[in-house]
Amino acid sequence: MNRRAPTALALFVALAGCAGDVVTVAAADASAAEVATPVAAPGAPEVGATDGPAAEEVVDAGPPRADAGACAGRVGAPGDREQRVRVGGVERVYRVHVPRSYDPARPAMLVFNFHGYLSNEAQQADWSNLDAAADARGFVAVHPRGRDTSWNAGVCCGAAMARQDDDVAFVRAMLASLEAELCIDHRRVFATGFSNGAFFANRLACELSDRIAAIAPVAGLVGVAPCAPPRPVPVLNFHGDADLVVPYQGSALFGFPAVTDSMRGWAARNGCGAAATEVLRQGDARCVSFSGCAAGAEVILCTLSGGGHTWPGGDVSALGGRTSRDLDATRYLLDFFERHPLP
Repeated sequence: MNRRAPTALALFVALAGCAGDVVTVAAADASAAEVATPVAAPGAPEVGATDGPAAEEVVDAGPPRADAGACAGRVGAPGDREQRVRVGGVERVYRVHVPRSYDPARPAMLVFNFHGYLSNEAQQADWSNLDAAADARGFVAVHPRGRDTSWNAGVCCGAAMARQDDDVAFVRAMLASLEAELCIDHRRVFATGFSNGAFFANRLACELSDRIAAIAPVAGLVGVAPCAPPRPVPVLNFHGDADLVVPYQGSALFGFPAVTDSMRGWAARNGCGAAATEVLRQGDARCVSFSGCAAGAEVILCTLSGGGHTWPGGDVSALGGRTSRDLDATRYLLDFFERHPLP
């Protein structure tokens, strides 16, 4: 299988078929799952730092060991495996990477990594290099598979949106299964994703803030209305200003808000001030942070000048446009996550 297929171009074409189903999103808009037994598959360091730690280096020792019995009965072990849960009578699939340093008596951070439309979990793992980062920092990486290569993220995308799939219930089901298998720190569960997966990460922040501590979408926006989480949710967003698939200035045709409006919406929800202060300028990358957010919930926008529909510092098809090499999104978002456990 070619994991580096030209998904960005395919997404641009396929989005046109979704236009009739979109709902308008305000620019600054202030179920039961059946869990199956998992089955094994067959055979900020310094702000602006861009080089990730070596794969064998364990950077994050994690929280103290759990109280005796707190993680008793967890049988999960290090390694890679495909697992399945049933949600609404439909079998759903996700891939789990547990680092060699995993300690069943020490609650581990967990990061969900959602692929883009017409992509898959293997491509997303490759493009983001998240598994190598999990080995370096000692967290569990989870790469879910969307039905028909899509996620229902409101205005985006494809069959999952058209059917109104309950992908939020899928996330709850994965968490229930993973927490039964592994010693997971419930305060350190995070979500990132690319494109359609980034839209879906935003949806999780809107609708699942009781479980998702913070999000870091790449090339995606808020696509649901209303979005009214009951607590401030830290958000770090990466977006190229030359993105032709999810335009930086928004798209009336697809119901996409401008990137700046989507981020102002998060600032408003989190009680931040209107002013944004530059926190990083390095090469083509510029990150700004909104001031005075409630409960320390940072809202940061990283804009990549000339950047396309790609993962900064990652490995994404050139058909998506230029990929920034001045900012390693994976390292930067993990630093962000480590600062923002659930309160």
